[in-house]
Amino acid sequence: MNKRIVQFLSHTILILGVLLMVVPIWIAFASSTHENVTILKEGMQWGLGDQLVRNYNEVLNQKGGFSQEITATRMFINSFIMAFGIASIKVIISSMSAYAIVYFRFKLAVPLFWLIFITLLVPLEVRILPSYQVVSDLNLTNSYTGLILPLVASATATFFFRQFYKSVPDELLEAAKLDGANSWKFFIDFLVPLSKTMIAAMFIFMFVYGYSQYLWPLIMTTDEKYWTVVMGMKIIFQESYEGGNLPRVAERFAYIILSMIPPILVVVFLQRWFIKGLIQTEK
Repeated sequence: MNKRIVQFLSHTILILGVLLMVVPIWIAFASSTHENVTILKEGMQWGLGDQLVRNYNEVLNQKGGFSQEITATRMFINSFIMAFGIASIKVIISSMSAYAIVYFRFKLAVPLFWLIFITLLVPLEVRILPSYQVVSDLNLTNSYTGLILPLVASATATFFFRQFYKSVPDELLEAAKLDGANSWKFFIDFLVPLSKTMIAAMFIFMFVYGYSQYLWPLIMTTDEKYWTVVMGMKIIFQESYEGGNLPRVAERFAYIILSMIPPILVVVFLQRWFIKGLIQTEK
């Protein structure tokens, strides 16, 4: 009897937690399918309306910005390129730096690791001015390279890869040496396949990190064709009350729903490896 009560309470808490996360998203989606007048008069909606295609088509294809040339579709592409580039290069650099720290046993390996780890205490906002100065001197402003490269170093990913590599049995390295594998071949043929779950987990974290960047793209881009999704939330859909124009509430909700899709798709496709990377290893 006590076991059933515990199970009932556990499932009730889990269901309430799911509802707490899902219900606001559903309300935003349902409201995005109505006309602006309906939302302003009746408030946010629970049921679906008949303006889904019109609202979402308007959000994706209507041009906006100061020059009236940028579309939300273009901003989604920019954000995806930025997030994918940041996540991919972060994973590559972090895995290789952790490999060097763990397997190349030079004297400064430990101090260098702690120096990398300490950078966690230095957020982007602290180093944003010198970072911008360097990028500007290299003429990388208003470019994907300038958006991506200053954010590719990751102490967090390096730490997780280091901990994973330290858990790999030393016998594997000895067996690789007996087979005649050099350092690069050991990394590519042995460690990378073993760490694919960790790679998936780190890729998801870093993709979301890059996708949600606002301050750095705002400083780096003066050309509207490099605007990102997060920038568009503030700039493209500014509410206007002048001239009798109604606030574009439904389009705002549609834009928010669309902005959630790329990170969700990345998590859905990589969720199996992501969960394995968090709870177990494949050694």
